[in-house]
Amino acid sequence: MTVRKAFLILHGKQALNDDVRRAVEAHRASGCEIAVRLTWEAGDAQRLVQEALAAGYPHIIAGGGDGTLRDIAEAMAQADTDASLVLMPLGTANDFAHAASVPLDCAGALALLDEPASRIDLGEVGGQLFLNMATGGFGSQVTANTSDDLKKVLGGAAYLFTGLSRFAELRPAYGRLTGPGFEWEGQLLALGIGNGRQAGGGHVLCPEALADDGLLDVSILPAPTEVFGTLRDLLAGGLGVDNLFVRTRLPWVEIHSAEGLDINLDGEPLAGDSLRFSARPKALSVHLPRHSPLLSRGVLKP
Repeated sequence: MTVRKAFLILHGKQALNDDVRRAVEAHRASGCEIAVRLTWEAGDAQRLVQEALAAGYPHIIAGGGDGTLRDIAEAMAQADTDASLVLMPLGTANDFAHAASVPLDCAGALALLDEPASRIDLGEVGGQLFLNMATGGFGSQVTANTSDDLKKVLGGAAYLFTGLSRFAELRPAYGRLTGPGFEWEGQLLALGIGNGRQAGGGHVLCPEALADDGLLDVSILPAPTEVFGTLRDLLAGGLGVDNLFVRTRLPWVEIHSAEGLDINLDGEPLAGDSLRFSARPKALSVHLPRHSPLLSRGVLKP
C-alpha cells in the first residue's frame, strides 16, 4: 500500500494549537505521513514550499490565515509544480475558505486530502499572485486598520466594529477601471477583484465568482453623495446593497488613480496609481469540497 505523504506549513502563532495537533495525529494514525514545519518570519512560507517540493511531497497543507494561504499558494504556483494544496484555515476572517466551503475545523480540512484536487486560477498584479481577492477603497482601509488584539476578541466582527468606529475617517477613493469591453470611472467606496467571493471578514463583494473560469470578477461600489451618506447603515447591514454594485467578469483589468489607491491583497498591502490585474488560469491544484461553490462543477443547475 502506498503511504500518503503531506507537508504541513503552519503559521508560527498556531504552534500550540491543540486542534491542529489532534488532527495531525489522527491522520498519522490512519497511515498518512505528515511532516510539520513552522513559519517564523517573512519568507519562511516560500522557503518551506521549496523544501517540501525538493523532498518530493505530493501534497502541501497551508495552516494559517488568508495571508499565509496566499503566500503558500503563490510559492507553489511560481514553482510550477504538480503538487497539490490543502487549505487549513486558522485565521480570523478565513474569507476564501468560507466562500469555498472548506471546513473550518482542522480534522475536516485534512479530510480534503481524500478529495480529488481541482485546478484553480490565481490573480496576478505587479508580479504578485493572490488566491482570494484584491480589495480597495473602504474595504482595504478597514482591513488595514483592524488590530490583531481586536480580532482576537471579536473575531470576524472586528472588521465591522472598526468600520463603524472609524466611520468619520473613511473617504471614497477615485479610480478609472478599464478592461476588454469595459470602462468605469468615478468615486468608489469599495472595490473587489478576484476569484473568491468575500473579503474583510465576511463582506461579500463578488457573489458569483468562480475560481476555475479563467476570469477575474470585478465588483465596484460607487460613491455618490447619497450612498456615502448611508455608509454607516451599509456597514451595519454587512454591505447588503447588492443592487448598487457595478459588476463584470474579465481576463484582466487596469486601475488608474491620480491620487493613488491602497489595495489589500489577501491581507498584504499594495499601493499604486496604475495597476494591472490579470487572471492566471489553472495555476494551482487545490483540494476543495466536491460541491464547492467556487468550482464550476459545484454550481447546482436549476
